[in-house]
Amino acid sequence: MNAWIDFKVLRKKLDFEQVLRHYDVEVKRKGSQHQGFCPLPDHQGKKNSPSFSANLERGIFQCFGCGAKGNVLEFAAMMEKVDPKDGAALHKVAGELQKRFCPELGASQEAKPPATKPEKTEPKSDLPVVVNAPLDFELKGLDRKHPYLLNRGFSQETIDHFGLGFCSRGLLKDRVAIPLHDHEGRLVGYAGRVVDDATISENNPRYRFPGKRERDGKHFEFRKTLFLYNGFRIKAPVDDLIVVEGFASVWWLHQNGLPHAVGTMGSDCSERQAELIVSLVKPNGRVWIVPDGDKAGERYAQTLLSLISPHRFVRWVKLDEGEQPTDLLAEQLKTCFTT
Repeated sequence: MNAWIDFKVLRKKLDFEQVLRHYDVEVKRKGSQHQGFCPLPDHQGKKNSPSFSANLERGIFQCFGCGAKGNVLEFAAMMEKVDPKDGAALHKVAGELQKRFCPELGASQEAKPPATKPEKTEPKSDLPVVVNAPLDFELKGLDRKHPYLLNRGFSQETIDHFGLGFCSRGLLKDRVAIPLHDHEGRLVGYAGRVVDDATISENNPRYRFPGKRERDGKHFEFRKTLFLYNGFRIKAPVDDLIVVEGFASVWWLHQNGLPHAVGTMGSDCSERQAELIVSLVKPNGRVWIVPDGDKAGERYAQTLLSLISPHRFVRWVKLDEGEQPTDLLAEQLKTCFTT
């Protein structure tokens, strides 16, 4: 019987940079990020475009050209021309990596896994899955003059433009409801933002997004990674597009005369969102990345740079530590985007 391998432990232990060099990949490190040509044998995208990006700290990769992505073990499997979903094949590749780079793990692991609490899994179902289905209703009775919005400096025009309002009942009770439209302009859900940050906890996150539900014999899912917040309002490619993390930054930029701004709704950017960003900018246009001034914002900017810079000119507007786009005054914003 093959020795049991704890994939999770192995992934954390492996040095992705060592694995890349093992496969003769010339590592071009920028901080924790490597960017270069895609080394995958089955790469079908452009050969002369640096579309491959690997986060060496998190042990994950993605190729904007061929669409491949995954963790360090899945990368090794693809380099060995085996299907990462083939458990036996992946086990063999993992075993070779463990033997070469982490031999100490093999000596400490049993032939079978230790008894652990089983991970939660989604119930199996043959029901069809519908993603980001348009809603057949709109929330009514929202308070568009709630102190949370007005005290943060947002004008009534901005509040009305984005359809914001405090919700006093239902799943978004005691939250500001934020309408979410997909790239075609269809209302596909609402996000809810708490109005008192002191109440934020593991069970009460800052933002609440639509959950999964079953209805009429179908599973309905919401995926924010498939569209950009405010992206539907940009009807044709523009010369300059500003990309930020959160909702409030989009509202603030609009209020200060910068309507061509979109948000990824979090400190990450999916390949689909990157594709949409590229599509909203003219070939000779510019993408302005304005992340929050923290470590997560720095990683966010590096991800966007790796995904978008092969296709459009990109500028990274670096904010001071702890600063957010909403902290910038009108004159400061004007200076940021005129250099």
